[in-house]
Amino acid sequence: MTDSAIAVSNLIARYAELIDLGDFDGVADLLADAAVGDGKAAGGEAGGASARLLTGRDAILGMFTSTTRRYPDGTPGTKHVTTNLILDIDEEAGQAAARSYWTVLQAVPGLALQPILAGRYHDRFERVDGSWRFSERRYLIDLVGDVSQHMLANIPT
Repeated sequence: MTDSAIAVSNLIARYAELIDLGDFDGVADLLADAAVGDGKAAGGEAGGASARLLTGRDAILGMFTSTTRRYPDGTPGTKHVTTNLILDIDEEAGQAAARSYWTVLQAVPGLALQPILAGRYHDRFERVDGSWRFSERRYLIDLVGDVSQHMLANIPT
């Protein structure tokens, strides 16, 4: 594995770690330079330039704090598991793309351990001043279970 592959993979893993810790400020910092959205265009089709994307640290922080429930320990009681990572890195251009699957597990009072969401990430990265960072994160939701103890607002499907 190249240094760039490790760095990009670590960004993907860091996102899961931060969100499961309930560190939405950390998530917003991680994605501050990225366009983030659900990967669907206004008509509901996947991908495309007209997908709903948020930009800027404050908008991204607002999305997480307004939609994701946190419990007294400060966490959402989740574990984000990311698998099936496919990387495409262009070292010369300082750009990378990744596709992966994600599954969110949750166990909180009143909800036994279970998968509550599953889908795919379509990510883009750029190398700036020698360091890799997210430039885009699109998420596509494929499966929805009981999100009643996770979401503060309805999720787009």
